[in-house]
Amino acid sequence: MRVIASTYLGSSEPRALEALIELGAEVRVSYDTTSTRLHAKAWLFDRRSGFSTALIGSSNLSNTALVDGLEWNVRLSATETPAVLDTFRATFETYWESEHVESYEATRFARAVARERPERPDDPLSPFDLVPYPHQVGILERLEVERERHGRWRNLVVAATGTGKTVIAALDYRRLRAASQRDMSLLFIAHRREILEQSRRVFREALKDGAFGETYVDGRRPTEWRHVFASVQSLKTLDLADLAPNHFDMVIVDEFHHAAAPTYARLLNHLRPKVLLGLTATPERADGLSVTDWFDGRFAAEIRLWDAIEGAQLCPFQYFGVHDDVDLSAIEWTRGGYAAAELENVYTGNDARLAKVLRSIREIVADPLRMRALGFCVSVAHADYMARRFNEAGIPSAAVSGQTRSADRETALRRLAMGEINCLFAVDLFNEGVDVPSIDTVLFLRPTESATVFLQQLGRGLRRADGKACLTVLDFIGQQRREFRFDRRLRALLGSGTRAEITRTVEDGFPLLPAGCHVQLDRVAQAVVLDNLRRTIGGRWGELVTELRDVGDVSLGEYLRRADRDVEELYRSGRGWSVLRRDAGFATPELGSDDARLGRALGRMLHIDDPERLEGLRRTLAADEPPQATMLGERDRRLLTMLHFDLWGTDPSLRNLDAGARRLWENPARLLELGELVDVLDDRASVVPRQLRLTQPIPLAVHCRYTRDEALAAVGASRAEAPRPLREGVLWDQQSGCDLFFVTINKSERHYSPTTMYRDHAISRSLFHWESQSTTTERSPTGQRYINHRARGSHVLLFARAVIGEPFVFLGTVQYRGHQGERPMAITWELDDSLPETVYAMTRVAAA
Repeated sequence: MRVIASTYLGSSEPRALEALIELGAEVRVSYDTTSTRLHAKAWLFDRRSGFSTALIGSSNLSNTALVDGLEWNVRLSATETPAVLDTFRATFETYWESEHVESYEATRFARAVARERPERPDDPLSPFDLVPYPHQVGILERLEVERERHGRWRNLVVAATGTGKTVIAALDYRRLRAASQRDMSLLFIAHRREILEQSRRVFREALKDGAFGETYVDGRRPTEWRHVFASVQSLKTLDLADLAPNHFDMVIVDEFHHAAAPTYARLLNHLRPKVLLGLTATPERADGLSVTDWFDGRFAAEIRLWDAIEGAQLCPFQYFGVHDDVDLSAIEWTRGGYAAAELENVYTGNDARLAKVLRSIREIVADPLRMRALGFCVSVAHADYMARRFNEAGIPSAAVSGQTRSADRETALRRLAMGEINCLFAVDLFNEGVDVPSIDTVLFLRPTESATVFLQQLGRGLRRADGKACLTVLDFIGQQRREFRFDRRLRALLGSGTRAEITRTVEDGFPLLPAGCHVQLDRVAQAVVLDNLRRTIGGRWGELVTELRDVGDVSLGEYLRRADRDVEELYRSGRGWSVLRRDAGFATPELGSDDARLGRALGRMLHIDDPERLEGLRRTLAADEPPQATMLGERDRRLLTMLHFDLWGTDPSLRNLDAGARRLWENPARLLELGELVDVLDDRASVVPRQLRLTQPIPLAVHCRYTRDEALAAVGASRAEAPRPLREGVLWDQQSGCDLFFVTINKSERHYSPTTMYRDHAISRSLFHWESQSTTTERSPTGQRYINHRARGSHVLLFARAVIGEPFVFLGTVQYRGHQGERPMAITWELDDSLPETVYAMTRVAAA
């Protein structure tokens, strides 16, 4: 018997749990009541007869609920709904193995329950470990990539308010301090005393040190100057001549968007810490000044909207895309988007559009006179016009902008929070100065192409607040110019996806959303968005050519950076960089006879992120002559075989490594292009690989990505002269003593069927549930090899991908832990290397 309980609301009785333990139950507890708030009421009864049942509903485990109360439950049977019970079981396992669900301990449980009851004050220092949420783990892992993989020690983290930026900073400092094995000096900078004191509290919790840190604010001065939490106003009075530039090992700046101000710039120009970490929700300032100059123009990491909502750090949203009957196709387009003056002329005074906005609000918002709405406008005149007409329509409103006096802006925000006005129309504020958690409605009244600005504006309404169930979003969509990119804002809204994937998501009605979220486009708005997406899929070669001419004769990496393009966009047509340079009129080496074929091949290599492979390619391409397989060691020969399959596949006319290499050297344009592509792939790599701990010369790195052909070549199971086709997802290679498992997590044709999500999935970051082929039994040679692989000296290598068509992530070697059933065998494997958050998110069961 296994039971998961919760301290939520302080209602679980310790006596009841201890009675269960006396009966032989193993009890684990969810102590997280701030975000997860586990309140599940469900039971699964496994029966050896096969007639297992589940009860899911509203009942607590109490006599009143189960016997006397009028409750609402559903009873499910394994004989009638086996898929639901399998998903139930898989979801339970993910909860059971979660780091937020811990073994029951009487004293800790009693203390946690007491804290949920208002009559018991909190202890001075929590006895619980500070455990990051999944989205915070992802940020910490990304920072590790930036530092360990790319050598970038100045990093900016973009995260919406309420997503735990300070927790990320504290855990990042704790990890760096542990890695350095010494006490790192620290300077934490913020602009308010309350933030500094709260941040110091978080650091003390993370480090389990109630005396950590001194404050430098409101006249208080540090005495040790070792770990300082300082306000920028206090630092302004400091004589920098008395502070050595390298005095602090790590400097953390909260709300880094203020760093463009002279007060911050003076300090940051002086300090030279080993580690600089910036935290902000607003990387784009209203005054146009950039804060990314301190970080080589890049963000290190960004908390995805999806992750924060799924982690309950932000509230869910209901998004409605409404066509507003406005045609913007003739509006002037500049490099920054639409000309603001022309947009103002179109929107200001447009009573027909205003009527549609008002009608949509009355149809979608339950009671406009109870809403707290923020509307984003194109100009001051537009905001004033909207506020005036809303007031005339009986919806109390006001307008603010960067030109509004600070006192008047604070008054308007206070009136909105108090419900004295129902809508505040803003211009050029984005996140600056607008912090009202009770905002429950956001109106997008101008086209916003920038994903960052879109998220900033959306984020103003995503703060959690008492009595606020969700955020209502009304996005008024007109006919756009060809240059406008809907994919950017939809990718920000959906969290990820290529243009083709986003197009399919729009076509299918946004089927996969976080709990409580909803996205709906009206018929005309959907047609406008889909038309825009379809026109931009493939990159419109002529636009890319014009874009490169505008950028100039630069490298591939520089072009992608200046044009704000993904490398996938360039290769989607199959033509690639060499052809783009030639069509733009820039000098290009001779295009060989295999040019078109190699252009398509390079487009299939964009997944490569293994540093050994990338460095091996650099060495190979730097040589004046093609490599000869007979002159290479076994590991390098396998690397060359992986490249061979990437370029030439299993072409029977090229079953020779030397011949394949010579053909590449006969195409000098693609040879040069491949070298530039390697630099781009290395620069964007987002994983710190783990070493494969096997004695064989297998050039695979744990958590890097490979195609099936590449993996087989790396193991030695497939050679150019003897390619080994593989139709099934399993392979036993006797020569290397390795079982290779290739898992596709979502096996449904359209990627959305819930009945197939549970069969192969991660239970936790260290456990994986996998099902064998349908004919495998426990006593079969294959089944026995799986069970006894350690005793027999064989190894199991696990690869996984989300959907068909993607490369596989190598999850590393795994160890047999147990199994259930046969034909197929449901085996639990323990991974030798725990999964990073991004991979875990891909492989865990969807129902969780």
